[in-house]
Amino acid sequence: MFEKILIANRGEIALRIQRACREMGIKTVAVHSEADAEAKYVKLADESVCIGPAPSNLSYLNIPAIISAAEVTDSAAIHPGYGFLAENADFAERVEKSGFVFIGPRPETIRLMGDKVNAKNAMREAKVPCVPGSDGALPESPEEIKEIVRAIGYPVIIKASGGGGGRGMRVVHTEAALSNAVIVTRNEAQAAFGNPMLYAEKFMENPRHIEFQVLVDEHKNAIYLGERDCSVQRRNQKIIEEAPALDLNSRMRDKIGSRCVDACRRIGYRGVGTFEFLFENQEYYFIEMNTRLQVEHTITEAVTGIDLVQQQIRVAAGEKLNIRQKDIEPKGHAIECRINAEDPYKLTPSAGKITRYHAPGGPGIRVDSHVYHNYTVPPYYDSLIGKVIAYGENRDQAIARMRIALSEMVVEGIKTNIPLHLDLLHDAGFLRGGITIHYLEQLLAQHNKQG
Repeated sequence: MFEKILIANRGEIALRIQRACREMGIKTVAVHSEADAEAKYVKLADESVCIGPAPSNLSYLNIPAIISAAEVTDSAAIHPGYGFLAENADFAERVEKSGFVFIGPRPETIRLMGDKVNAKNAMREAKVPCVPGSDGALPESPEEIKEIVRAIGYPVIIKASGGGGGRGMRVVHTEAALSNAVIVTRNEAQAAFGNPMLYAEKFMENPRHIEFQVLVDEHKNAIYLGERDCSVQRRNQKIIEEAPALDLNSRMRDKIGSRCVDACRRIGYRGVGTFEFLFENQEYYFIEMNTRLQVEHTITEAVTGIDLVQQQIRVAAGEKLNIRQKDIEPKGHAIECRINAEDPYKLTPSAGKITRYHAPGGPGIRVDSHVYHNYTVPPYYDSLIGKVIAYGENRDQAIARMRIALSEMVVEGIKTNIPLHLDLLHDAGFLRGGITIHYLEQLLAQHNKQG
């Protein structure tokens, strides 16, 4: 097992990884920007290294600085968390060539699954159904693109092949809007991901977003740990997730999970990963694989009792899985609410000093957050300041516990989306379950229209 791990991230996930390491007796190194010098995870780490100024391109995306920090602290491995460099194959390659262990998949696997076109081709070979779309990258010729899209049928969604995080995608309803959408998305893809390649998929009108968690070791032992429903989204960003998904029977669950596991063995996967699907009319379609730990890994932990971060570390150290598929018996229901520093309805970021802070508690409540009283939320990074997870014997109990937890939670000095969460937890559509990925956008549009 590693003696020391460098955590190449910030915020709540840096603290989450640190806690897993401390429980395992592993020392930790926190890297941080100048803006995060007073962060909780920096103070609690065994060692810390400042890797640059506040902007992420000068700090958390600064590969040479992170490698140097690992060298001067004699770290054995680097954990990338999520976001930033977590799915950057070049970073993973640099880590391994520098003599450290990358806690994640191999660089070639990240590269394969990070390219959405190649990922879909790999899934088709593994007999995993994919959303109907272009067989490969869209050509340069506008006329050829029109022919491809006509064959798919409108509406379509144009996506960046190297995209992620809800960026680099546009829905096109008519041929008149196609050319401009392709130009704008291609430019955005080049600027955001350094890859102008695009592909087209059928835009599904009312799908749910359901994802499957997998865990694979270097010895081709692979298991799936059930699914999560992540359909409560805005701007393609998840807000509330829950596990298990409603109305997904055990036969369908086993069928999808088995195919995900088979795909992992085919591509030589290692570590934790997530297969994301769109569900519509009892059919499921692969959209992408995230080759990292997910923000919402917490609810899978709640219903399975398995610490995914510790498993991730053990797999990276070369250990065999000590869990078999038959050992996975999800129990109860879990819900996660992402607490963002933003206006709850306009969704504009709200940085600043937290003048009062109180985290909720009680039966079945878990809070993953790096903030505290008098903590200043910097304006440079993602607006996520924490996650509240509620677990219950069933969905009704989990919802009731989450309502109580959020009503007790105090975050003053900045705006948060807690009021939006409370509205959703009383919304008739959410309570029925099985809502689509467009539901929250429609609610927000209605709310803003009413003023």
